[in-house]
Amino acid sequence: MYDDMLIAGGLGPVAGVDEAGRGACAGPLVAVAVILPPESFDTSQLDDSKNLSETQRERLYPIIMDGALAVSQVIIEAGDCDTWGIQLANLQALRRAVEGLAVTPGFVLTDGFRVPGLTVPNLGMWKGDRLSASVSAASIIAKVTRDRIMDDLDRAYPLYQFAKHKGYATALHQQILDTHGPCPQHRFSYRNVARTTTQEEP
Repeated sequence: MYDDMLIAGGLGPVAGVDEAGRGACAGPLVAVAVILPPESFDTSQLDDSKNLSETQRERLYPIIMDGALAVSQVIIEAGDCDTWGIQLANLQALRRAVEGLAVTPGFVLTDGFRVPGLTVPNLGMWKGDRLSASVSAASIIAKVTRDRIMDDLDRAYPLYQFAKHKGYATALHQQILDTHGPCPQHRFSYRNVARTTTQEEP
């Protein structure tokens, strides 16, 4: 993994950062930063969270949380995603996740693109959640955290079946939106949500 190269070069500890929910039209954006120990942590089962089953992610979640040197999570609610715009909200969340780490990283790896404004050396990596153990770990924590939030929202807003589509614009979700309109957990700046007008209460 890329982390090992950086640590061997004296640039550790390495923090991996990723988010979940950027492409969703409902629910929060979740950003996570993780620093894994350079030794005594089995990274062989880590992968991009999208390549893992829900059962695999749930099993890895406590292993990462218990074994990591530091984990920082930031949740940006749907309304703030609308207020700031998703790109700014995403960058803000990723920066805050790094800043919230209890251990100061020597280098930061982010999935896909570089995050401006970080105060330590950093690099954006295409498919970083497959090339970096720490980014993979962050991807898993972010996905599990957000999925659990969407399950809670499913119980609060059962009409929208958030547990099934997790807030993404699937055919089922769009059909529900077109029929019932959005609820307060939707991102009203998104085009497919904005075109619906009736707002459901909890």
